[in-house]
Amino acid sequence: MHVLGFAGSLRRDSHNRKLLAAASHLACDGVTFAVWPRLAQLPHYNEDLDGIEPPPAATRLRQDIAAADALLFATPEYNSSLPGGLKNALDWASRPYEANVLRHKPCAVVGASAGFFGAVWAQAELRQVLRSCGSLVLDRQLPVGRAFEAFGPDGSLADPALGTALAEIVHDLVRLASREGSGALRAVA
Repeated sequence: MHVLGFAGSLRRDSHNRKLLAAASHLACDGVTFAVWPRLAQLPHYNEDLDGIEPPPAATRLRQDIAAADALLFATPEYNSSLPGGLKNALDWASRPYEANVLRHKPCAVVGASAGFFGAVWAQAELRQVLRSCGSLVLDRQLPVGRAFEAFGPDGSLADPALGTALAEIVHDLVRLASREGSGALRAVA
């Protein structure tokens, strides 16, 4: 089982990268976890570029999503919404719409922000975008507010309740992906 993570922030030491790292340590045996490192390399989506030979970064994005069993997104909140770079990646991945690599892909969304609300609005919008692309999205969120103080020295979440909630989301995502892998297609509301 392979879970591919996406950090919505392009910053190298972002709180959402830390959240994905914490999630990777909570995965079950037999689950590999990687974070997609090329978000900043994607050009802005332009249908004129998306022909027979799309940009190499877009082709790689689609291949890596197709190869993953599940996706875990960690998003900050920029201006009460999801970051442009993350939305751009979803625009590339969602084409062609009828056969896009996000269709029927198990996904989960979590988020961290410096404010008190933990990217709640961005998480809700991201789940909506993923559903419109045909993804199977867990209807859960994990708002990690005041992210600059949310992580312990070892990178785990300092609040045990947040750590437990993150573990539950990771395990639910793996269970959903296992069901999908066995051919049982069903939407998660």
